[in-house]
Amino acid sequence: MQQTTNSILMVRPTSFRSNEQTAVNNHYQKKVTDISPEILKSQALQEFDDFVLKLSNIGVNVLVYDPEDGLDTPDSHFPNNWISFHQNGTIGLFPMFATNRRLERRDDVLDYLESEGFMINHIHDYTSAEKEHLFLEGTGSLLLDRVNRKAYCALSERADEELLIEFCEDFEYSPIIFVANQTVNGKRTAIYHTNVMMCLGERFAVICLSSIDDNKERKQVIKSLKADGKEIIDISEKQVNNFAGNMLEVKGGEEESYLIMSESAHKSLNPLQLSTLENHTKIVSIPLTTIETCGGGSARCMMAEVFLPKAF
Repeated sequence: MQQTTNSILMVRPTSFRSNEQTAVNNHYQKKVTDISPEILKSQALQEFDDFVLKLSNIGVNVLVYDPEDGLDTPDSHFPNNWISFHQNGTIGLFPMFATNRRLERRDDVLDYLESEGFMINHIHDYTSAEKEHLFLEGTGSLLLDRVNRKAYCALSERADEELLIEFCEDFEYSPIIFVANQTVNGKRTAIYHTNVMMCLGERFAVICLSSIDDNKERKQVIKSLKADGKEIIDISEKQVNNFAGNMLEVKGGEEESYLIMSESAHKSLNPLQLSTLENHTKIVSIPLTTIETCGGGSARCMMAEVFLPKAF
């Protein structure tokens, strides 16, 4: 098993805007009213294309799917929420909180990957849970330690515990369950996605420990990470608000390790945090201001890791 991959699926934001259906529990999202929708979309496309170019330049195999069906999918550039790819050729299809995000599950994406030589042997489809208003939003909700077979999950409206257990049984992971909170208008509220406050690398973990209010749960997470030899880089809630938890370690050319993050995340980290990370990997940061502001997600959300075996 491997923790990182060289192949990344990305989806161009062809119908980009701030999604009103996700704003109800994504408190990182902000409505922009002083810029026209056309300019916002143009800025998002530029950020996306620059991101793809930067990844390609360090040797990442970027698989770009460009939707041409005209569907209203304002968050389509966050594909990791609806699908996950695994080394045995299995994929997971996940139930989504927002109804307009369910349109992102396009069969054409699977056809595209197969046309690129990837093998899909089996599909675990959890999407029927939407009828019961139960959700588990892919590797947004699930932080997968693929080597040690652990699935870290911060429970929220978008991460149901029973679905998490079902996923773990199907994919043979051990669940590490906790609640991660943020302060919104003076109240502690569940963070909508685990990957906003936590990043798992091969030899390190970036995590906002102070967001885990329950002392027992916090100790359990720390114990689990340390047991697997992960060096813990603790970040603050302010840094989480700058998307410092929303990072992804990838393989570039010649198996080189890179940690991908946004420019705002990079700027929020202090020198000790940066030097600790640089002991493990090379940092690559990308300006994503429009996508972060309107979408409430950042670099990690834009990358769906493809671990599928190659047929040719």
